[in-house]
Amino acid sequence: MKKGFTAVLAVMMTACIIFTGCGQKTVNLAKVESDEMQFIAPESGDTVATIKTSKGDIKVILYPKYAPLAVENFITHAENGYYDGVAFHRVVEDFIIQSGDPTGTGNGGESIWQLPFSDEFSDKLHHYTGALSMANRGSNTNCSQFFIVTSMPKNINDEIVGLMEEAGWREGIVDAYRQAGGAPNLDYRYTVFGQVYEGLEIAFAINGVKTDDDEKPKENIIIETIEVTTIE
Repeated sequence: MKKGFTAVLAVMMTACIIFTGCGQKTVNLAKVESDEMQFIAPESGDTVATIKTSKGDIKVILYPKYAPLAVENFITHAENGYYDGVAFHRVVEDFIIQSGDPTGTGNGGESIWQLPFSDEFSDKLHHYTGALSMANRGSNTNCSQFFIVTSMPKNINDEIVGLMEEAGWREGIVDAYRQAGGAPNLDYRYTVFGQVYEGLEIAFAINGVKTDDDEKPKENIIIETIEVTTIE
Protein backbone atom coordinates (compact mmCIF):
# COMPACT_ATOMS: atom_id res chain seq x y z
CA MET A 1 0.00 0.00 0.00
CA LYS A 2 2.82 2.41 0.85
CA LYS A 3 4.42 2.03 -2.57
CA GLY A 4 1.26 3.33 -4.22
CA PHE A 5 1.75 6.71 -2.57
CA THR A 6 5.43 7.27 -3.33
CA ALA A 7 4.76 9.03 -6.64
CA VAL A 8 2.33 11.46 -5.01
CA LEU A 9 4.72 12.03 -2.13
CA ALA A 10 7.55 12.66 -4.57
CA VAL A 11 5.59 15.46 -6.24
CA MET A 12 4.65 16.94 -2.88
CA MET A 13 8.20 16.79 -1.52
CA THR A 14 9.67 18.33 -4.68
CA ALA A 15 7.25 21.25 -4.53
CA CYS A 16 8.01 21.76 -0.85
CA ILE A 17 11.76 21.81 -1.43
CA ILE A 18 11.49 24.23 -4.36
CA PHE A 19 9.26 26.75 -2.65
CA THR A 20 10.62 26.78 0.90
CA GLY A 21 14.34 27.12 0.21
CA CYS A 22 17.02 25.63 2.43
CA GLY A 23 17.16 28.16 5.26
CA GLN A 24 19.44 27.58 8.24
CA LYS A 25 20.16 23.91 8.86
CA THR A 26 19.98 23.29 12.60
CA VAL A 27 18.50 19.79 13.00
CA ASN A 28 19.73 18.17 16.22
CA LEU A 29 18.83 14.50 15.98
CA ALA A 30 19.82 13.94 19.62
CA LYS A 31 16.81 16.05 20.62
CA VAL A 32 14.32 14.03 18.59
CA GLU A 33 12.00 12.31 21.05
CA SER A 34 11.35 9.01 19.36
CA ASP A 35 11.68 5.29 20.03
CA GLU A 36 12.47 4.65 16.37
CA MET A 37 15.83 2.88 16.20
CA GLN A 38 17.50 5.51 14.02
CA PHE A 39 17.38 7.93 16.96
CA ILE A 40 18.94 5.55 19.49
CA ALA A 41 22.62 6.24 20.15
CA PRO A 42 25.09 3.49 19.22
CA GLU A 43 25.72 0.92 21.94
CA SER A 44 28.26 -1.79 22.66
CA GLY A 45 28.38 -4.29 19.81
CA ASP A 46 27.04 -1.89 17.18
CA THR A 47 28.93 -1.46 13.92
CA VAL A 48 29.75 2.14 13.05
CA ALA A 49 31.59 3.84 10.21
CA THR A 50 33.44 7.13 10.09
CA ILE A 51 33.21 8.70 6.63
CA LYS A 52 36.24 10.99 6.55
CA THR A 53 35.59 13.73 3.99
CA SER A 54 37.54 16.78 2.91
CA LYS A 55 34.91 18.81 4.83
CA GLY A 56 35.13 16.76 8.03
CA ASP A 57 33.98 13.47 9.55
CA ILE A 58 30.49 11.98 9.34
CA LYS A 59 29.82 9.09 11.71
CA VAL A 60 27.09 6.57 10.96
CA ILE A 61 25.66 3.52 12.67
CA LEU A 62 25.02 0.57 10.36
CA TYR A 63 22.09 -1.87 10.51
CA PRO A 64 23.21 -5.32 9.28
CA LYS A 65 20.16 -7.00 10.83
CA TYR A 66 17.77 -5.16 8.52
CA ALA A 67 19.95 -4.52 5.45
CA PRO A 68 22.62 -7.25 5.49
CA LEU A 69 23.54 -7.04 1.80
CA ALA A 70 23.87 -3.26 1.75
CA VAL A 71 25.93 -3.24 4.95
CA GLU A 72 28.24 -6.06 3.78
CA ASN A 73 28.74 -4.28 0.47
CA PHE A 74 29.48 -0.93 2.15
CA ILE A 75 31.85 -2.38 4.76
CA THR A 76 33.78 -4.50 2.26
CA HIS A 77 34.17 -1.60 -0.15
CA ALA A 78 35.27 0.64 2.74
CA GLU A 79 37.85 -1.82 4.04
CA ASN A 80 39.20 -2.43 0.53
CA GLY A 81 39.67 1.31 -0.04
CA TYR A 82 37.11 1.37 -2.85
CA TYR A 83 35.67 4.67 -1.63
CA ASP A 84 39.01 6.37 -0.92
CA GLY A 85 39.34 9.55 -2.97
CA VAL A 86 35.82 9.25 -4.37
CA ALA A 87 33.93 12.54 -4.80
CA PHE A 88 30.45 13.60 -3.79
CA HIS A 89 29.24 13.81 -7.38
CA ARG A 90 25.67 14.90 -6.69
CA VAL A 91 24.28 17.45 -4.25
CA VAL A 92 20.61 18.45 -4.19
CA GLU A 93 20.00 21.34 -1.84
CA ASP A 94 17.81 20.50 1.15
CA PHE A 95 17.47 16.91 -0.07
CA ILE A 96 20.55 14.64 -0.39
CA ILE A 97 24.29 14.35 -0.87
CA GLN A 98 25.47 11.40 -2.99
CA SER A 99 28.76 9.58 -3.49
CA GLY A 100 30.20 6.09 -4.02
CA ASP A 101 30.95 6.26 -7.75
CA PRO A 102 34.69 5.95 -8.48
CA THR A 103 34.17 7.52 -11.92
CA GLY A 104 32.65 10.64 -10.39
CA THR A 105 30.02 10.74 -13.12
CA GLY A 106 27.06 9.19 -11.33
CA ASN A 107 27.00 6.39 -13.92
CA GLY A 108 29.66 4.09 -12.46
CA GLY A 109 30.39 1.82 -9.55
CA GLU A 110 29.77 -1.84 -8.88
CA SER A 111 28.94 -4.02 -5.91
CA ILE A 112 31.42 -6.37 -4.24
CA TRP A 113 29.70 -9.18 -6.18
CA GLN A 114 30.21 -7.38 -9.53
CA LEU A 115 26.43 -7.56 -10.00
CA PRO A 116 23.57 -5.40 -8.68
CA PHE A 117 21.96 -6.68 -5.50
CA SER A 118 18.42 -6.70 -4.13
CA ASP A 119 16.57 -3.97 -2.29
CA GLU A 120 16.11 -4.46 1.46
CA PHE A 121 13.11 -2.57 2.80
CA SER A 122 12.08 -2.54 6.44
CA ASP A 123 9.43 -0.90 8.57
CA LYS A 124 12.27 -0.19 11.02
CA LEU A 125 14.33 2.05 8.73
CA HIS A 126 13.23 5.24 6.99
CA HIS A 127 14.61 8.26 5.15
CA TYR A 128 14.80 10.65 8.08
CA THR A 129 17.37 13.43 7.95
CA GLY A 130 20.76 11.76 8.32
CA ALA A 131 19.67 8.42 6.84
CA LEU A 132 22.33 6.56 4.86
CA SER A 133 20.75 4.85 1.87
CA MET A 134 21.68 3.02 -1.33
CA ALA A 135 21.28 4.88 -4.62
CA ASN A 136 19.86 2.87 -7.51
CA ARG A 137 18.56 3.03 -11.09
CA GLY A 138 15.34 1.16 -10.29
CA SER A 139 14.27 -1.88 -8.30
CA ASN A 140 17.06 -4.23 -7.23
CA THR A 141 19.88 -2.35 -8.96
CA ASN A 142 22.06 -1.52 -5.94
CA CYS A 143 25.79 -1.31 -6.65
CA SER A 144 28.16 1.04 -4.78
CA GLN A 145 26.56 4.49 -4.77
CA PHE A 146 24.92 5.81 -1.62
CA PHE A 147 23.41 9.03 -0.31
CA ILE A 148 22.72 10.83 2.95
CA VAL A 149 19.39 12.63 3.45
CA THR A 150 19.63 16.34 4.30
CA SER A 151 15.98 17.42 4.07
CA MET A 152 14.69 19.71 6.81
CA PRO A 153 11.66 19.29 9.15
CA LYS A 154 9.84 22.21 7.51
CA ASN A 155 9.47 20.08 4.38
CA ILE A 156 7.17 17.71 6.27
CA ASN A 157 3.97 19.72 6.05
CA ASP A 158 0.44 18.71 7.04
CA GLU A 159 -0.44 17.56 3.54
CA ILE A 160 2.55 15.21 3.40
CA VAL A 161 1.73 13.93 6.88
CA GLY A 162 -1.81 13.23 5.72
CA LEU A 163 -0.52 11.22 2.76
CA MET A 164 1.75 9.19 5.03
CA GLU A 165 -1.07 8.48 7.44
CA GLU A 166 -3.42 7.50 4.61
CA ALA A 167 -0.75 5.19 3.18
CA GLY A 168 -0.32 3.40 6.49
CA TRP A 169 2.91 4.79 7.96
CA ARG A 170 2.95 4.09 11.72
CA GLU A 171 2.34 6.99 14.12
CA GLY A 172 5.90 6.71 15.45
CA ILE A 173 7.34 7.08 11.96
CA VAL A 174 5.18 10.08 11.10
CA ASP A 175 6.06 11.77 14.39
CA ALA A 176 9.78 11.14 13.84
CA TYR A 177 9.54 12.68 10.36
CA ARG A 178 7.81 15.75 11.82
CA GLN A 179 10.66 16.28 14.30
CA ALA A 180 13.70 15.27 12.28
CA GLY A 181 12.69 16.01 8.71
CA GLY A 182 13.55 13.73 5.85
CA ALA A 183 12.23 12.38 2.58
CA PRO A 184 9.36 9.89 3.04
CA ASN A 185 8.90 9.81 -0.74
CA LEU A 186 12.10 7.71 -0.85
CA ASP A 187 10.78 5.03 1.53
CA TYR A 188 10.27 1.60 -0.02
CA ARG A 189 12.17 2.73 -3.12
CA TYR A 190 15.71 2.93 -1.74
CA THR A 191 17.43 0.79 0.91
CA VAL A 192 18.24 2.56 4.18
CA PHE A 193 21.18 0.82 5.86
CA GLY A 194 22.60 3.39 8.28
CA GLN A 195 22.05 6.65 10.13
CA VAL A 196 24.27 9.62 10.93
CA TYR A 197 24.72 9.96 14.69
CA GLU A 198 27.56 12.49 14.70
CA GLY A 199 28.79 15.01 12.13
CA LEU A 200 25.43 15.86 10.58
CA GLU A 201 26.69 19.44 10.31
CA ILE A 202 29.34 18.17 7.88
CA ALA A 203 26.65 16.62 5.69
CA PHE A 204 24.81 19.97 5.77
CA ALA A 205 28.02 21.80 4.87
CA ILE A 206 28.44 19.56 1.82
CA ASN A 207 24.77 20.08 0.98
CA GLY A 208 25.32 23.84 0.98
CA VAL A 209 28.05 24.00 -1.68
CA LYS A 210 27.36 25.56 -5.06
CA THR A 211 26.55 23.15 -7.88
CA ASP A 212 26.30 23.25 -11.67
CA ASP A 213 23.17 22.56 -13.69
CA ASP A 214 23.78 18.81 -13.35
CA GLU A 215 23.78 18.99 -9.52
CA LYS A 216 27.54 18.38 -9.43
CA PRO A 217 29.43 20.41 -6.82
CA LYS A 218 31.69 23.09 -8.24
CA GLU A 219 33.98 22.42 -5.28
CA ASN A 220 35.70 19.03 -5.30
CA ILE A 221 34.58 17.31 -2.09
CA ILE A 222 35.98 13.83 -1.58
CA ILE A 223 35.80 10.88 0.76
CA GLU A 224 39.34 10.52 2.07
CA THR A 225 38.62 7.13 3.61
CA ILE A 226 35.93 5.22 5.52
CA GLU A 227 36.86 3.53 8.79
CA VAL A 228 34.60 0.76 10.14
CA THR A 229 34.69 -0.29 13.80
CA THR A 230 32.62 -2.15 16.38
CA ILE A 231 31.79 -0.32 19.59
CA GLU A 232 33.17 -2.19 22.60
